[in-house]
Amino acid sequence: MTYDLASPDAFAQRLQQACDKKGLESHGRGVAIARALSVTPRAVGKWLNAESVPRGAKMEQLAQFLDVPREWLQLGYVWDNNVQATSQPQGYNSYPLISWVSAGLWSEAFEPWPHTEVDRWPSTTRHVSENSFWLEVKGDSMTAQVGLSIPEGMMILVDPEVAATSGKLVIAKLTDANEATFKRYVEDGGHKYLKPLNPDYKMQEIHDDCRIIGVVVEAKWENLG
Repeated sequence: MTYDLASPDAFAQRLQQACDKKGLESHGRGVAIARALSVTPRAVGKWLNAESVPRGAKMEQLAQFLDVPREWLQLGYVWDNNVQATSQPQGYNSYPLISWVSAGLWSEAFEPWPHTEVDRWPSTTRHVSENSFWLEVKGDSMTAQVGLSIPEGMMILVDPEVAATSGKLVIAKLTDANEATFKRYVEDGGHKYLKPLNPDYKMQEIHDDCRIIGVVVEAKWENLG
């Protein structure tokens, strides 16, 4: 039988462990959490007794109050934060959420984002290379009224080891830009372009002044609720 790290029983164990680390007394922790999150002690009691699990924003608030990563508290990922989960959920892997400037600095020769300086590690079930990373979409150049649309705020997973072929969504870095950009890569008639999904933006022809950093393999929303 597989032990579900996202189950109420497993969550309750992690919650108790995080409360111990926070220094909350056993008999008063329920009230302390209820006050901090503006919920009823009864609701917290259900979390502590494995009867239910907080959802959406309450999970995030609980993790912040206890000073532990939300992903660890909710799903049981292993984190180097003096709190150890028993194992990572089968089929899940976490990758760093980095800045667009850091993405522009990416190189096979070195890692521009030391793992100790990364605060968020969103998860995925997709099989990608170990150098993959997440970005949070900025602006509306990839927002479309019809068809594929990836608006501002979505999380995109980038795999530097996937080949960029025509039609793929890519992260690229222009020589004169300070940070990376997110566009569709297009080859047409011997020419190469970066094409926004938003028709209000112009397609840009690229030459040796552009470096393709990686291909976007997943897009999702996080922390809805």
